[in-house]
Amino acid sequence: MSRFVETLVATAAGRGQQRGMVTGEPKEPVRRTWAEVHQRALRVAGGLVEGGMTPGSAVAVLAAAPALIAPTVQGVWLAGGSVTMLHQPTPRTDLAEWAADTVRVLRMIGSDLVLLGEPFDQLAPVLTEHGIGFRLITELVDAEPLASVVTTQESDTALLQLTSGSTADPKAVRITYGNLYSNVKAMVDRAEFDFDTDVMVSWLPTFHDMGMVGFLTVPMTFGVELVKVTPVEFLSGPLIWPELISKYGGTTTAAPNFAYAIVGRRLARVDDDNAYDLSKLRIALNGAEPIDETAVRTFVDAGARFKMPAECVFPAYGMAEATLAVSFAPLFTGLTLDVVEADALEVDNRAVPVPEGDPRRGTDVVRSFALLGRPLDGLEAEIVDDKGVRLGEREVGEIRLRGEAVTPGYLTMDGPLATQDADGWLATGDLGYLVGGQIVICGRRKDVIIMGGRNLYPTDIERAASSVEGVRAGNAVAVRLDAGSRRERFAVVVESKLAGDAETEKALSKQIVAAVRDAVDMRPFAVVVLPAGSLPKTPSGKVRRAATATQYADRIAKNAE
Repeated sequence: MSRFVETLVATAAGRGQQRGMVTGEPKEPVRRTWAEVHQRALRVAGGLVEGGMTPGSAVAVLAAAPALIAPTVQGVWLAGGSVTMLHQPTPRTDLAEWAADTVRVLRMIGSDLVLLGEPFDQLAPVLTEHGIGFRLITELVDAEPLASVVTTQESDTALLQLTSGSTADPKAVRITYGNLYSNVKAMVDRAEFDFDTDVMVSWLPTFHDMGMVGFLTVPMTFGVELVKVTPVEFLSGPLIWPELISKYGGTTTAAPNFAYAIVGRRLARVDDDNAYDLSKLRIALNGAEPIDETAVRTFVDAGARFKMPAECVFPAYGMAEATLAVSFAPLFTGLTLDVVEADALEVDNRAVPVPEGDPRRGTDVVRSFALLGRPLDGLEAEIVDDKGVRLGEREVGEIRLRGEAVTPGYLTMDGPLATQDADGWLATGDLGYLVGGQIVICGRRKDVIIMGGRNLYPTDIERAASSVEGVRAGNAVAVRLDAGSRRERFAVVVESKLAGDAETEKALSKQIVAAVRDAVDMRPFAVVVLPAGSLPKTPSGKVRRAATATQYADRIAKNAE
């Protein structure tokens, strides 16, 4: 049997008798021990096997409530299958298009079964109309328990993580049981988890790898106390996040930049210094995109009033192709920035450090990046140039990864696609460098803007635009135009509550142009101001640059006139 399933079963019989998961906040909180979740999972597994599921089957899951998702995904694993969390439709989704996309995904992963739970059980007629087979999770949890856990091997597929690619074709990262165990074990070891005292608090979506692997699979596998709500609850009232950390004594949480920026601003407006107690928070993981030091500073400054230690900020580097986590910054150090010369970085691909006290710090001739720590146990990283030659320390190139947690390949509409070369290396598409063994990320290779012989990183442009009053936090995107041509340019697309008034938009655009020009010494080709909620985003909340360029191409061209 795989180490992963062995550990799940052992946890249910041991620590899982006391530790568990709270769901249903803020209206109807319910706590179940991991042992109780396991018993429900055995019923799900029993129902699946009785219904004809065979070992190795791919099972898709469409549900939002963590109380249903936890026993469902564990039940699939106990029955020897693989889990695919389907992307969830929103109130604005065209259900016919969503159903057609879902059919394509199911065909790609070789599945003919969707496990359906609230609030998506109301989509049953839509699935039936499109010939999609489904079973209701509420019926499965009442089935007869599985008599004997199905044996799984390390190389069997456990998770098919759908990615948010730049094309219309779906793609899934294939995570084996061996990949999964290696990465979850390495994470708890590096984060120095105390399974008996740590409390994890999360609102991250389970159809994204950080929410699914980091904040459901990890606590369920090792028996860590978990408080889990949905993204809808967070977005409806972001302060529920610090409320739950206070109420349950949360020690560990995670989010992308935009959430830290939003909550930091909300906390700063709270009048009562005793409204929250964040003193037990030891890990506030920041990942899913390059670390935004402004967002972190906003969160740390606001949290200090509520006894939150600044060193709880925990920068990380991760990707679905490595199951989840690649590297963690050292514990209890907070955000550490590597400040480098802009010219050497952008022209020569070298990260030349600017020392403390140097008058250039704080000016536009330097760039700063977060130190993201050494690779986790079982993983190794190297930096290579365009020809695949390994580079030295502080030389910028593409990051490659190798190790136990690295996926063997993708599933695509055209069939399986290998991810590793003959030596086991995965090309990540991320540009960065190494400092004393620690990884530093500069940006995505495909997003780098080349102008005047310089490599401009979108994050520098986006941070400059976000610094302008009126631009929504985390909602600025630098769009690469005419890529690879002599006329390569960029536009800036932002969300703002000021959108809709021509004169106000014009004034805001001028401020954005000035801020960007000051930061990177290049002028945007165009600035587009959009109302809140317009930018296309990934499940983790990251703005999708390629999709933004496609979606707003006409607006960009018009604004440049």
